[in-house]
Amino acid sequence: MLSNAVINEIKQIVGVEYVLTTKEELLCYAYDSTPNAFLPDLVVRPCSTAEVQKIIKLANEHLFPVVPRGAGTGLSGGSLPVAGGVVVDLTRMNKILEIDAENLVAVVEPGVITYSIQEEAEKIGLFYPPDPASLKTSTIGGNVAECAGGPRAFKYGVTRDYVLGLEVVTPAGDVISTGGKTVKSVTGYDLIRLYTGSEGTLGIITKIYLRLIPKPESKKTLMAVYNNLKDAAQSVTSIIRQGIIPVTLEMMDDRTIQCVEKHKHLGLPLDAEAILIIEVDGPRVLLDSQTAEIAEQCRSCGARDVKVAESEDDRDRIWAARRAVSAAVVQIKPTKISEDVSVPRMAIPEMVKRLKEIASRYQLELVIFGHAGDGNLHPNILCNKQDKEEMQRVEKAIGELFQAAVDLGGTLSGEHGIGTMKAPYLKLETGEAGYAVMKNIKQALDPNNILNPGKIFWSDSNE
Repeated sequence: MLSNAVINEIKQIVGVEYVLTTKEELLCYAYDSTPNAFLPDLVVRPCSTAEVQKIIKLANEHLFPVVPRGAGTGLSGGSLPVAGGVVVDLTRMNKILEIDAENLVAVVEPGVITYSIQEEAEKIGLFYPPDPASLKTSTIGGNVAECAGGPRAFKYGVTRDYVLGLEVVTPAGDVISTGGKTVKSVTGYDLIRLYTGSEGTLGIITKIYLRLIPKPESKKTLMAVYNNLKDAAQSVTSIIRQGIIPVTLEMMDDRTIQCVEKHKHLGLPLDAEAILIIEVDGPRVLLDSQTAEIAEQCRSCGARDVKVAESEDDRDRIWAARRAVSAAVVQIKPTKISEDVSVPRMAIPEMVKRLKEIASRYQLELVIFGHAGDGNLHPNILCNKQDKEEMQRVEKAIGELFQAAVDLGGTLSGEHGIGTMKAPYLKLETGEAGYAVMKNIKQALDPNNILNPGKIFWSDSNE
């Protein structure tokens, strides 16, 4: 618990109205998009780097935890105050400071909604590609902290590919700047990459320099339907082999298709084993030929039907199926455990097979969808967190799920991060030596374990 003296000092830093203390207010910051919840002792809403810096210095003086938070849309527990302490809500730092069209750079504060950056960039013909599913609610600071991805990552890459510079408040309360508007920089260690994806454990990001690119002239969308999921995976490789890199290449398995159709009545084929949603973008003159080639490759790999959107309404109808997945699947059971393992593309059929075997063995409801283009699958376990026996089976299944991904040359997380949900399994991928290197970095930069404790590293008592 924080003393009244400390709380009063924090109020002096940010103003009384930006310090939240009632249980009702604290409950709003106790959870994210995972099933777990932890009540903070206090929530503070700073509006400047200087205020964040003062809070961190105070935390080191009195040794209380600080948990940075954006919109709380994370899927791995990264913004949960597992050890109590102070949640630093960065959503007041929500200014787009500059859109520099000449240097193709956006300079933003961490609390800006990701979609707002895309909108402002597109007004002047520029493009910020990363598009996590939560882009209309998630903040760019959270995207950088988690190295968010999204459907367009197949062609354009993930958040780290667009971060040119950062301003960061360190765990000691110092302010550092690394990178900026230059495209190239090899000055010492790559601190930008260190902080991007560090999940708020190594510093609090207070300013971000983002790379922009010219907005593509046009785009085209297709849906391919398969009786066999292996044929869908083969189509992905076949398309790439032709020298075509789609913007998005999304997959839905049979269970997902059935859930979405029951929910939205879109006319989806209930007897299909897989659907691919494929989108290409670029110069308008090239898209018709690329679309025709993609359709041909899908058919040659076994697609029984390929639909090409001829209008924006057609495109919206195709994407409606993918956008409806999250809402559709929770009708099965109220708790959704959303994972995001990644495997090599051609291992997708084997990974899906293993996932379904695991679900059957533990008698669990499972749907599988995701970004087939880069092998990033989202197996979602549908369960009821009030059912303790079922949740024990879920925990065992998740351990096997991660082991299967690693065994197939994959990774525990393609875009959601480690947080609390995957911390017990991190060594499956890193090994003891890799785990020790990361933990040594954390201890060196944050010796008092002030910033976001309990994330990424499973606590010593549980190891």
